[in-house]
This record gives sequence, C-alpha cells and structure tokens, in this order.
Amino acid sequence: MMKAVFIIHNVAIEQEVNEALESMSIDSYTKFPNILGKGRASEPHLNTDVWPGINCGTFVVTEDAPAKELMEKVRLMREKWASVGIKAFMWEIEDITP
Repeated sequence: MMKAVFIIHNVAIEQEVNEALESMSIDSYTKFPNILGKGRASEPHLNTDVWPGINCGTFVVTEDAPAKELMEKVRLMREKWASVGIKAFMWEIEDITP
C-alpha cells in the first residue's frame, strides 16, 4: 500500500531533510516553500517582525516500508531539531493517477 508522508520543517534544516531523502534514494517529492505556522515544540514561524522565520513542506508518496523508514528518520531529526521545528504526518493513499 502506498503512503503519503508530509514533513513540515524550518527552512534552516532544509538540507538535513534533503539528505534524509537522498540517503533513501527518494527522488520524487513535492516541496511547499514559505509555510507559516506554530507548533508545540518550537517558536512560531510566521515571517513577521515579532515571529520571524518560515517553514517548508516536503510531500512524499512511496511504498509502506520506505514511508515508515522516513518517519523514523524524522523522529531522529526531531530529537535533535525539535526546537528549530520539524514534524511529519503519514497516511494511506487510496488512488494515484497514472
């Protein structure tokens, strides 16, 4: 079964996220630049004078096993970078256009 993984992360750790994808040979993904938000573990990233900073989103659709491995890599990155801002969500994909 195919899974979707959506990683939301501070732009400051974009390279670390890209390296995680490369280490798994994941070369198909979609990037969402300039995401604003507020989480529980990090300061808000709202691109304002009071709350500077922005997030990025990386959306990956892959098979079940690589998706679970990617989630584990994000968990490890979160241990190091939680205060900077990184979180991932995973769900099942029912259908994909050819």
